[in-house]
Amino acid sequence: MGTLPLAGLTVISLEQAVAAPFATRQLADLGARVIKVERDTGDFARGYDTKVHRMASYFVWLNRSKESIVLDLKSDEGMTVLRKLVSTADVLVQNLAPGAIERLGLGPDEALALNPRLIHASISGYGRGGSYEQKKAYDLLVQCEAGLLSVTGTPESPAKVGVSIADVAAGMYAYSGILTSLLQRATSGRGDVLEISMLEALGEWMAQPYFYAEYGGAPPPRAGAQHASIAPYGPFGAADGTVFFGIQNEREWAKFCVDVLQQPGLATDARFAGNALRVDNRPALHEAINAVLGGLPAAEVLARLDAAGIANAQLRDMHEFSAHPQLADRNRWRDVDSPVGPLRSLLPPVTSRETDVRMDPVPGIGEHTDKILAELGLGSPGLGVRHSTH
Repeated sequence: MGTLPLAGLTVISLEQAVAAPFATRQLADLGARVIKVERDTGDFARGYDTKVHRMASYFVWLNRSKESIVLDLKSDEGMTVLRKLVSTADVLVQNLAPGAIERLGLGPDEALALNPRLIHASISGYGRGGSYEQKKAYDLLVQCEAGLLSVTGTPESPAKVGVSIADVAAGMYAYSGILTSLLQRATSGRGDVLEISMLEALGEWMAQPYFYAEYGGAPPPRAGAQHASIAPYGPFGAADGTVFFGIQNEREWAKFCVDVLQQPGLATDARFAGNALRVDNRPALHEAINAVLGGLPAAEVLARLDAAGIANAQLRDMHEFSAHPQLADRNRWRDVDSPVGPLRSLLPPVTSRETDVRMDPVPGIGEHTDKILAELGLGSPGLGVRHSTH
């Protein structure tokens, strides 16, 4: 494989938690040098849990292939190091509290005056300006503000998405925005200033239910694991478990009735003629389906669905996902080193014919402080305390 696509680029990250670390880890995957600036207690995500041999699952996920430097940014010495790093970096990423980067003297205008080729990327909960600028923004709270909980859950009770989806959305747009700015800089020679709001990132992902409600007059109903606007689509009970499947068109509906349910009369039942009527008559539809599938083993139902070309899935827990045959068949797992030893990790989801990806170790707190200070020609004490957990 050739050189990694972002080899030679340096990213300085003043990052905490999920959104910014997710963006910068993906830059690191592609070969960028990511220098993670931590305080002596470290990114607080290091303490979110202790499930990975006493390390946090969040931190392990988001921080491989990075270098950790501990700096006291309240000290002149620490700021001297940070300014020196930023002055020669390609990208600065930060998701500090609103206004904090300006108080450090490295807001967009000041940082680009120091380094005109710098791409300055800020991630916040609600964006610069506006009455929500200073409001604290945690993932669940942004899910609420973006309306996600209004469409997720059961008719009786809303539910949050089980992963940090607002953070992930913001991290993805920061990552793609930085890549775009790097392309732009290659022709313009100028840096850029990027702002990514968690609310607006998740809002983009909420566009379909927004259009549905804005122009349809009513919001999409919360449908649990069913699909709010397609039927049948979702979980159905078999004799020994649950199967999931979805019907996309009338051809599939007819094939499902004939080949899977072996009830050809249902295919011409007027109550179920077209998706809109199937949604309207969902209780009767499910009763007819459950009457057949409830007496069949799940393996038989899945085999019939596969034979009929109907999309289906097994409901897996995380251990079953870890053992997924497709991931094994495609050799998608690698060991990543860490302060607590090798950790089995998924490869990034984009594969390239031309290049590989990097899967280097997860750093201990301040593991690279001495090395980075030496590179800068600085070694005075007090700039950072080396905290390796090896």
